[in-house]
Parts: sequence; structure tokens; C-alpha cells
Amino acid sequence: MPDPRWLDDREMAAWLPLIKLIHLLPQALDRQLRDEVGIGHSYYSMLASLSDAPDRTMPMGELARYTATSPSRLSHAISVMQQRGWVERKPSPADRRIQYATLTTAGLEVLRKVAPSHVAEVRRLIFDRLTLEQVDQLRELGTALLDGLDGAEPAGR
Repeated sequence: MPDPRWLDDREMAAWLPLIKLIHLLPQALDRQLRDEVGIGHSYYSMLASLSDAPDRTMPMGELARYTATSPSRLSHAISVMQQRGWVERKPSPADRRIQYATLTTAGLEVLRKVAPSHVAEVRRLIFDRLTLEQVDQLRELGTALLDGLDGAEPAGR
């Protein structure tokens, strides 16, 4: 087995803040959302994704991929939001194996209530701290890193 390619000082100086960010940012976003409406950021992402979909409806599999959520975790979240009256789940009339999630009017109202403060928190935690050039760099870096997480080889390798 070949020797590991250890991180050098420069890479370690980039890696450690990234790992800390990966852990702390979701916690901060969850805290704000839980305080306001009792849901975490992953639930918010599901509601927001459904609000942007045609007829506020998406197949469950597509919603899972779009929100980077496992099918079982998505199913549980949809069940919780369904009990709250925020989402409806319906089978496809053409294929009973496919389920659709639909954002209800009550769910849309919850999203409208919390979205302004959530966006303000995202701005406070991220965008207000960056220059326009850094925002562009963040987009480029995020895109490059995500490219390697979808199971394909990273671009440029």
C-alpha cells in the first residue's frame, strides 16, 4: 500500500476551517429555524424546493436528490410535515411506486413567515462577510467541490 499523501501546511490551513464551517453552519441555521418554526434547515430546504416546483409538487425521489437527503430521511421529514399540515403526499396515478410531495397553503404560509429572517441569517453568517469577488470564488469553489461528490471523477483530473 502506498504511503498516504498527507496534507501539507497550506492544505491543512484550508482544511481545518472548512471542516469547522461544515459543522457549525448547519447548526447555526438550524438554531434560527428551530427557534422560529420548530424545524431544521433540511426541512426548510424541502419546503423551499417544493415552493419553487410547478404546482408546488415534486416526485419524492427528485426532492430527495434536490435536497441531498436520503429517501428514508426524506420520507420521515415529509411524514412530520404532513402531520403539521404543511405537505401532502400522494401516489402517482400512473405508477403507484412513485409518490409526490405537495406543499400546502399552510406550508407555504410557514415558509413565507420564516423566509425573511432565514435569508437575513444567511446574509449575516455568510454574504455580509464576503466581498463580491469572494462570493464569486465561493460559487466556483463550491461547484468544484460538489463535482467530486456526485460519484464522478472531479473535473480536471
